[in-house]
Amino acid sequence: MSLYLLLKLAHIIGATVLFGTGAGIAFFMLMAHRTGDARLIAHTASVVVIADTIFTATAVVLQPLTGVALARIAGYSLTEGWIAASLFLYVLTGAFWGPVVRIQLRLRDLARAAASAGEPLGAAYHRLWRLWFACGFPAFGAVLTILWLMTAKPDF
Repeated sequence: MSLYLLLKLAHIIGATVLFGTGAGIAFFMLMAHRTGDARLIAHTASVVVIADTIFTATAVVLQPLTGVALARIAGYSLTEGWIAASLFLYVLTGAFWGPVVRIQLRLRDLARAAASAGEPLGAAYHRLWRLWFACGFPAFGAVLTILWLMTAKPDF
């Protein structure tokens, strides 16, 4: 197998991991939140933080490395419209992902504290939850757009 095909495979796997992990994390966090059970939310958020660390962070680092290498081998300039747009959206996604990870940690800690005290989830939890949820939409939309750009390679 050529270097190009190995890089392309790694890039596709990385994109799949980013998309799949993001969708999975959002689903499990939403399902846990809907229960209102602080213990379950704390546990789910703990697992989500681990998944983000192992899967998402690894893919976040490898995607631009494999992408730049693929562009160079294929003879594309990084200023090519669809590549530049993808890079911009990648940075935009990261601008939402970083805070989301910190919010997940805080949601976990607030849920743990509520569970330990036998109290309901407080206003700070619910405020952070709304922020976490809202950050997901632009990040998810940006990832979907990147996938389209990588597939269609439109001229602009």
